[in-house]
Amino acid sequence: MKIAGAPISWGVCEVPNWGYQMTPERVLTEMKEIGLTATEFGPQGWLPVDAEERAAVVGRFGLKPVGSFFLAVMHDPGFDPIPQVEQELKAFEAAGGEFLVLAADSGQDGYDDRPELDEEGWATLFNNMSRIREVCAAQGVTACIHPHWGTMVQNVDEVERVLDNSTVGLCLDTGHLTAGGADVVELVRKYADRVDIVHAKDVNKAMTDKLLPGELTWSEGIKGGMFTPIGQGDIDFAAIVGLLDSAGFDGYWVLEQDIMLDEEPPADGGPVANAKASFEALAALA
Repeated sequence: MKIAGAPISWGVCEVPNWGYQMTPERVLTEMKEIGLTATEFGPQGWLPVDAEERAAVVGRFGLKPVGSFFLAVMHDPGFDPIPQVEQELKAFEAAGGEFLVLAADSGQDGYDDRPELDEEGWATLFNNMSRIREVCAAQGVTACIHPHWGTMVQNVDEVERVLDNSTVGLCLDTGHLTAGGADVVELVRKYADRVDIVHAKDVNKAMTDKLLPGELTWSEGIKGGMFTPIGQGDIDFAAIVGLLDSAGFDGYWVLEQDIMLDEEPPADGGPVANAKASFEALAALA
């Protein structure tokens, strides 16, 4: 089992004003300390944007780059996401990385609200998704769709629409899919052969169940502890691991526990303890 880290488990997020943002030096050091050997890049701008500088930072910690979570506006006929994708691929070329994990950006700040897609919007999204996949494939990078709360591909019916009407691979984010109304085990049973990479999140389902009815916003859920270390929530990771193993999946399991920090944690504590617990719980299922 290939297990990687993600900066969001240390509270590093692309959303403006998302709490205290820990430095790459501390986060990458703590990833190494708990035994991780690979990481996603984190949000654009957290690591250097310049490709060579980013390669130098990641290389200094001996972590293998998995790739990056990448927000792309794909539904707007008046916006071309390709130049931004090409810029990100320059960093891949210099620093390494296999996956561009695409989320269908709503164009709004944060994840508490989003517009509704009409048929033109869906057609534009499918077209741009195909274009991005082709540009990435030409560079040896796999682009896959990341269902994500507050984006244009959020709810389980939207996820299935994408998978049933395209050949794009899936970033199986267990937390976001649960938030969008999916039974993740059944979704994996149906689409196991489409999974390119896993974002392994455990959740307090009593809280995620309040998202679709509008009883809770995404940011309220994060602040309230909606995500837990793996093994301490309601996701059946043993079943998911078994199904993906049976399907021959050999990609990355990226540890993610979305959190928001009020301030810098003490030097001998903070998010690293939960990341270590998640790492150990997931590795035990290998």
